[in-house]
Amino acid sequence: MAATGGGGSGAGSCFVLGASGVTGQALLRELRARGLFSRVTLIGRRRLSLAEESGRAVEQVVVDFERLSEHAAAFRGHDVGFCCLGTTRSKAGADGFVRVDRDYVAQAAELARAGGCKHFVMLSSQGANEHSRFLYLRVKGEVEKLVQAVGFDRCTILRPAVLLCARQEFRPLEWLTQHVLGAVAWLFPTAYSVPVETVARAMVASVLQPGGGKVEVLENKTVHQLGKAEPQLGT
Repeated sequence: MAATGGGGSGAGSCFVLGASGVTGQALLRELRARGLFSRVTLIGRRRLSLAEESGRAVEQVVVDFERLSEHAAAFRGHDVGFCCLGTTRSKAGADGFVRVDRDYVAQAAELARAGGCKHFVMLSSQGANEHSRFLYLRVKGEVEKLVQAVGFDRCTILRPAVLLCARQEFRPLEWLTQHVLGAVAWLFPTAYSVPVETVARAMVASVLQPGGGKVEVLENKTVHQLGKAEPQLGT
């Protein structure tokens, strides 16, 4: 693992896909707070408005995901790739959801591997299964299989349960679910939900700790454990 030093004296390079989402934002905050990488690149369809102090710590590359192969340079020279890319069926439609959550992610993984990325850390979902009759879970299972087939030296897949977060957009059903699960979490803290900040810390911790094999799938309970533990510098 190239990121060493901690405390703001990192080395190596990483990129983040999906930094505009709530989990991606939490991940970016964690990466900046840890100072594990000397170079952090956000790859997205638009530039994000970052605080001045954040702007000095990260680079931004705007890409057209429909023509992603033309942006191979954005994926070159990174040791680690973090992927939080995703949308919803209600926002993009069924076809759009499949294109973003499966096709874009798989193609980005291929470009990252070709560009020298050794470790790919991907956000998936609890219950992901390529044979599921539910579109969301089926697509998550399909993209997991595609990314694993790319052949990274190390591939880490996180499968969190319902994400507890505060979104800028109001989604009534999700709001109700989060409030119900927020109460349930007091009794069953690792079963049905997980805060996005915990997921972000787990993504970073998975990089810092020794790998559990070429492909490692972290279920919700493990995400909680990694996200609460203080990450230790690994290899």
